[in-house]
Amino acid sequence: MTTTFEPATMPAVKRQQLAHLTAQMDALKQGGTYFKLRVLDDEQGPVCSYDGRRVINLSSNNYLGLCEHPKLKEAAIAATQKYGAGSGAVRTIAGTMRIHMELEEKIAAFKNVEACVVFQSGFTANAGTVSSILGKEDFILSDELNHASIIDGARLSRAKIKVFRHKDVAHAEELLREIENEPGRKLIITDGVFSMDGDIGPVDKLADLAEKYGAIMMVDDAHASGVLGRNGRGSVDHFGAHGRVDVQVGTLSKAIGSLGGYVCGSRDLIDYLYHRARPFLFSTSHPPSVAASCIAAFDILENEPERIERLWSNTAYFKQQLADAGFDVGGVTTPKSETPITPIIIGDGRRTMDYSKALFEAGVMATGIAFPTVPEGRARVRTIMTSEHTREQIDQALEIFVSVAKKTGILS
Repeated sequence: MTTTFEPATMPAVKRQQLAHLTAQMDALKQGGTYFKLRVLDDEQGPVCSYDGRRVINLSSNNYLGLCEHPKLKEAAIAATQKYGAGSGAVRTIAGTMRIHMELEEKIAAFKNVEACVVFQSGFTANAGTVSSILGKEDFILSDELNHASIIDGARLSRAKIKVFRHKDVAHAEELLREIENEPGRKLIITDGVFSMDGDIGPVDKLADLAEKYGAIMMVDDAHASGVLGRNGRGSVDHFGAHGRVDVQVGTLSKAIGSLGGYVCGSRDLIDYLYHRARPFLFSTSHPPSVAASCIAAFDILENEPERIERLWSNTAYFKQQLADAGFDVGGVTTPKSETPITPIIIGDGRRTMDYSKALFEAGVMATGIAFPTVPEGRARVRTIMTSEHTREQIDQALEIFVSVAKKTGILS
């Protein structure tokens, strides 16, 4: 017998306790930046279906096409059959499975560090680490464009936060000098690749500062893992800064194609996070299928370097064509993109969202991003290239970008 659940009916009288949220949503609608979630109907590929419409997908973090890779699927199915659908507990009680340890050992070897711990997401990896390794007597020096998870972790730590201008190493040193003789630890933190503008953080130069002033050095490599460095080892490898970065954070849900985040560093750091990082202590561990698919992904990074080569070839071509067409792809009012993340800067939030919607109707998925995700006046359509886009698909997308831009007044 099949049971059918009817949707709940709306109460006859609306409660007013959350009326302020309705007012804020109304303000977003009036400003033209309100959006509805688009629903993916099939696999996350270079061309896929959202809301029943077939589109060229330029919004996914699936840099290397691993979300739909057969080896990841096979690994996930095999692990489910062997270990079950879930782990059943948090890691510190009964939820640490052998496959979790295998994944952490695999990542540590890949990143050339002593140890690694896997979190449920990149966000919790950042927030849980920063908030647990520092306290209210300490200082955090953070790039002004660092990811929200870094900002939240810094606030949760109760440390004193100093924000330096974007990629401005001299300003970071100026702030360090101001607090050099203050008691407490100092932490310098930067994104390896900045998610909204696609530029690369000055990891090597900030590591120099950390050494000079005895600070802890931390890098969030969410958008650098699988993209920068040998076989996608990230920004630390890209700059040859092995042994100079104390805390490396990465994600398993972008180029790796699955789900989760991780922290790499010394054995003592990882053991400490086992004991003190609240997201690790209070969240059920990954299903075995997720751990298995991630292990398979790192094997592919080692054995199929041509994927990263295709990614960078596609990226160079796409950037150049957008620039030649007259689009602002950064470097004027915003930082210049250096990676497969290429923003098309429009400025006004409403115009940006309208352009994104028109692109979707014409066959391209390219998400509009406006305040508060980016500063006022810097709204953009953010595009992300992958290794799996064909030249034909890229050219078709470019034609749509230009034609819709001319129709909407973005280009003359």
